[in-house]
Amino acid sequence: MRVAIGVALAIVALRLATHPAGRAGWLALATLALGLCGSSAVLSHAVARMGDRALLLVLDAAHQLAGAVWVGGLAHLMLYRRLGEEGGRDAALVVRRFSRLALWSVASVTVAGLAMSVLYVGDWGAVVGTGYGVMILTKLAVLAGALVLAWANFRAVRGQAPAAGGLRLTRYVEVELGLGITVLFAAASLTALPPAVDVSTDRASIAEVATRLAPKLPRLTSPPVAELIRQAEPLTETVTRREPIEIAWSEYNHHWAGVFVLTMGLLAVLERLGVRPARHWPLVLLGLATFMFLRNDPRAWPLGPAGFWESMLLADVLQHRLFVVVLVGFAAFEWMVRTGRLAALPWAHVFPMLCAVGGGLLLTHSHAMFNLKDEFLTELSHAPMGVLGAFAGWARWLELRLPAGGRLPAWIWRVCFLGVGALLLVYREA
Repeated sequence: MRVAIGVALAIVALRLATHPAGRAGWLALATLALGLCGSSAVLSHAVARMGDRALLLVLDAAHQLAGAVWVGGLAHLMLYRRLGEEGGRDAALVVRRFSRLALWSVASVTVAGLAMSVLYVGDWGAVVGTGYGVMILTKLAVLAGALVLAWANFRAVRGQAPAAGGLRLTRYVEVELGLGITVLFAAASLTALPPAVDVSTDRASIAEVATRLAPKLPRLTSPPVAELIRQAEPLTETVTRREPIEIAWSEYNHHWAGVFVLTMGLLAVLERLGVRPARHWPLVLLGLATFMFLRNDPRAWPLGPAGFWESMLLADVLQHRLFVVVLVGFAAFEWMVRTGRLAALPWAHVFPMLCAVGGGLLLTHSHAMFNLKDEFLTELSHAPMGVLGAFAGWARWLELRLPAGGRLPAWIWRVCFLGVGALLLVYREA
């Protein structure tokens, strides 16, 4: 049903984009869009609730519709501004109109989202003690960044003369759109998590969360792989337990990854301060990619008995290897740009795009564990790292796209890298 509505919506939208249409065409488009949002709400957590079901369905549909207007509208606004500039048309009026529409859409997203959060989370302990609560905090953090840009755009539009170029406005819209898409990644993660109000036995206490996040000396000595393979369950079987040696292996991997990322961030800072040899910092990522490929999944090829293609059927293994591909692409393109082997345009944009995508993927990353509380505590640091990755990518995008370069964005992404490295160094699974 939803597929049919989506296909019909795409056909009508393409028709309206290429042919003049009257009120009937736009009414059909609006009806299909509302139908798609309504059908999505019916498949959400709301339909399974015993109480407040009708209210939650309305809130969910309003939340999705407002988000679609905001994020989808930003994408169309970018295209319209480009067409308007090239064709000599005045896009200022359209920008002002969309600014008002976006303001109401963001307000609707926020109000509906907060109302659903109250009903789905229940109390403050669940905010920090469940995966659902932490992912809501993650959405709020990314949304806050997008709202800062939205407010800057709104102020710029209100004070902008009709003939003003508004290049800075266009760049901010690009980043606002990117952060809006990152919010959608976080929303996708929420659909796979049970509402916090339903999690009681497997909820982590505030003390347990604080203990897990307390800094300790990193683990820099690896357990033997042969012993891990002997003790751990086969890779392709359902996980029912985690042995201490598996936890030690994973912590070792994360801590050394933190060393790589922290080194990279420090070199990037030195480059910003004028130390020319530090411009080779992207090569550190090749070392990290090699390390991750070899050690992420010790029970799979090349260290373990499970074959390469056999292990790729598992979601967490596939995600790990996608991260490796992202790192290799990131390192190769950024190093060649910084050493003059590739032109800055368009190749310098590979860095921010891969960084933003990697941050979004990290928000959807999960560990397959039998115990829901252990899974939550293990993934606790993934959310802030995903947010920092997204912020780093879009800050670098602004640095590249602003006319004179952005000094503040240039420091923001470097600080984000240092933050990711620090989080990896204090990562714990027990």
